[in-house]
Amino acid sequence: MVKNIAKCLGLTLTICVLVYASLSSNEAVDLSKYSTNGLVLNYTVRQDAIHTGKVKASKEGYESFSPYLGKSFVGFKEALAFKESGGDYFTVNTYGYLGKYQFGKGTLSLIGVKNVEKFLNNPKLQEQAFIANAQRNKWILRRDINNFVGKRVNGVVITESGILAAAHLAGPGSVKKYLRSYGLDNFADGYGTTIANYMKRFSGYDTSFLKANKKAKVSSI
Repeated sequence: MVKNIAKCLGLTLTICVLVYASLSSNEAVDLSKYSTNGLVLNYTVRQDAIHTGKVKASKEGYESFSPYLGKSFVGFKEALAFKESGGDYFTVNTYGYLGKYQFGKGTLSLIGVKNVEKFLNNPKLQEQAFIANAQRNKWILRRDINNFVGKRVNGVVITESGILAAAHLAGPGSVKKYLRSYGLDNFADGYGTTIANYMKRFSGYDTSFLKANKKAKVSSI
């Protein structure tokens, strides 16, 4: 019995010595094997999605652009708004274009908006205006959507979302000229942004939500 106790004490003492030695070691841990040098690192936000300007906080609880909406319809309209205004409902640019989606007064009149001051201060009305204008443009461009989607113009595969984004930029008439000239008549806005640029930048989004509507108007709020 005494002999067994002695063996147990000896084993316990040996373990304690080994643990103490390992804990008291001053040897540095070599972390070089964990280096990320040479690895290709992937990020969730593309470099061309970074906006250098500041986005103002929006009123009434509306949120600004999110880069995680993918190719959904909401992703389409928010990406377009981010390009137009940085997502700011209350801005007016140097050419007098208004709000989050940068509407001109003439376009607003076509979809039933007469009071631009009310429009600029009403985010709900701006969202309605975007939908109504896109539906109207889809009706005007319905034949061109049928004829050109899937074809290449200026090296870019034409998609419905690209056509609708370009119509928002330049108007449906200019988009017709662009497509039917196979890219030779390439409208540019006052800042140098072209139809071709919008066709490429906003290609491949799901705009099936939008129904072509010749008489699309905003509803009263």
